[in-house]
Amino acid sequence: MAELDKKLMQTPDLNKERLEKLKSFFPDLFTVEGKLNPDELKKIVDPDIVRETERFEFRWFGKSQAKRNAFTPSRATLVYDEGRSVNPEYADGNMIIEGENLETLKCLLSAYREQVKCIYIDPPYNTGNDFVYSDRWDESRENYWEHIGVTQDGVKVDTNAETNGRFHSNWLNMMYPRLLLARQMLRDDGVIFISIDDEEVHHLKKICDEVFDENNFEGHIHWRRRHNQPNDKTKMIGLVTEHILSYSKDKEASKEAGVGKVDLTGKFSNSDNDLRGDWASKPWKVGSDQSGSRYIIKNPNSGQKYDEEWMGDENSYRSLLADNRIVFPRNGEGLPRKKYFKFEREEEGQCATNWWSHEEFGHNQGANDEMTALFDGIKNIFSNPKPKELLRGLIQIANVKDNDIVLDFFAGSGTTAHAVMELNREDSNNRKFILVQIPELTDENSEAYKSGYKKISDITIERNKRVIQKIEKEESGKQLSLFELDKKPFKTGFKVYKLAKSNFPRVDFAPDPAKTEEENLALLDKYIQEKESIFRLMIDRENIFDELLLKDGFMLNYSKVQEAAFTKNKVYHITDSFKECLICMDMAIDRQTLKDLESHKEINFICLEQSLNTTIKWNLKHLLGDKLIAF
Repeated sequence: MAELDKKLMQTPDLNKERLEKLKSFFPDLFTVEGKLNPDELKKIVDPDIVRETERFEFRWFGKSQAKRNAFTPSRATLVYDEGRSVNPEYADGNMIIEGENLETLKCLLSAYREQVKCIYIDPPYNTGNDFVYSDRWDESRENYWEHIGVTQDGVKVDTNAETNGRFHSNWLNMMYPRLLLARQMLRDDGVIFISIDDEEVHHLKKICDEVFDENNFEGHIHWRRRHNQPNDKTKMIGLVTEHILSYSKDKEASKEAGVGKVDLTGKFSNSDNDLRGDWASKPWKVGSDQSGSRYIIKNPNSGQKYDEEWMGDENSYRSLLADNRIVFPRNGEGLPRKKYFKFEREEEGQCATNWWSHEEFGHNQGANDEMTALFDGIKNIFSNPKPKELLRGLIQIANVKDNDIVLDFFAGSGTTAHAVMELNREDSNNRKFILVQIPELTDENSEAYKSGYKKISDITIERNKRVIQKIEKEESGKQLSLFELDKKPFKTGFKVYKLAKSNFPRVDFAPDPAKTEEENLALLDKYIQEKESIFRLMIDRENIFDELLLKDGFMLNYSKVQEAAFTKNKVYHITDSFKECLICMDMAIDRQTLKDLESHKEINFICLEQSLNTTIKWNLKHLLGDKLIAF
């Protein structure tokens, strides 16, 4: 089926890919016919486990199908939307993608697998009123394209009523395949953060333990989302917090790469005018559950002696005292304390805790106020946006650095992109963001709809367009010091892409399960000949660059330079951060181009199958071997 899959222009079949990897590592687990032998697999498992008829696992209705959904191929593609892009010349990898996120992740996977440093998602909380994505794989082709959001007018997504007997199962079936793909997108030192409320946090923890491995659990952050105290008389306990679960892809790799730190929160001052600047202090005496060195310390102010166990030995104490790093309370009473200076802590950073206050990491009302200000005073343009301070904190503790990628595939109002751009502006780094938002229709009675934003994705894009405009205005009015005169103003932008039906009509071909692969290939060739004859005349070559390069594993921020050495065809040299190729979208490959390719045999050459006559195709295969990629 490999040849058929390739011709159908679909993303790789990940189920097949996993089996092939397993076979390459453990060929002895497969029969001579190439089928996985379950009995051989069981032999390498602990016999005690094999004999056990019951085992601990998290199960729900539809789990197996949800897992299959994660790895089935996609025939969709991503199409550049120049009209809605903002400063695309400064985008450098920043993207907002309008489309259903499971299909979009599949489209991105070939190029971005194991390339993402940090993922943040804020999925539907399954309150009974919000939506849940419904992955319907048994629909007709026409309904399929409409359901995944490639239609012009957007999609109306499903609600998940609590009266539904599969209330929790539906939510889990939505989350499970997306988390499976998310893990594949992460680098080994990558981290994922997932916002959730009380309704599904226990279920989310279980599926994340399965997908990411419970040993890679990093923590459970409790974020206070409200700045005021609720007074709901119908509840015993008022809700003021939300949960954020965090997992590394590989905890050891994350630890080795370095754990990010949050901004300092301690109170620093300089009451004794120390030349080293502001400082704070901590007890020199050990805590009640610790042990230390025992000796007598005399308070030089009061003469009082203390016989206790201390944090360091006596020589260390005397050295710190001589360096003015030991202080006693001014009233002469109390135990010694050790100074630590602000500049030292700024270099070290501060480890995050699992309690995130609204003062430091923002709250819902503050996020609403910021949206109102961005949208010229229009209130309630988006329900419950996350504050950018929260996202800044998460990006910092994930240790996202220059050129690292941050992915958010439940983008909502687009706070993640806002936070990334703000951090880049502050430290002159170039973190990149990829946001994905389904074109969910806004309610006709909502302020968003009345203001002209018919889809949630419109708000995602518009919010970050306005953020960039605000940054540009502030940069143009900024007063520079003498030391900053050579500093260039901060510039940023993003490209907009839309999940779309492939540019190639062949994606609508449905193989006949009653026929052999050879028969289906013959039918497909006939279908292509009939359907794509018009395609040959109408093709916009630029439109299919992204589709072909994305399928071949190129990131969408690739660079393209026309090769002057090729005189008979337009041939471009394509590079991204990791690979390169030559590509030609002409409808006929000239003999001279074949000769010119002799000096470029070391890299892939991508072209259209239709551009090759029998002789040229044979000669190219002889010259390039598997480096010839014809679609």
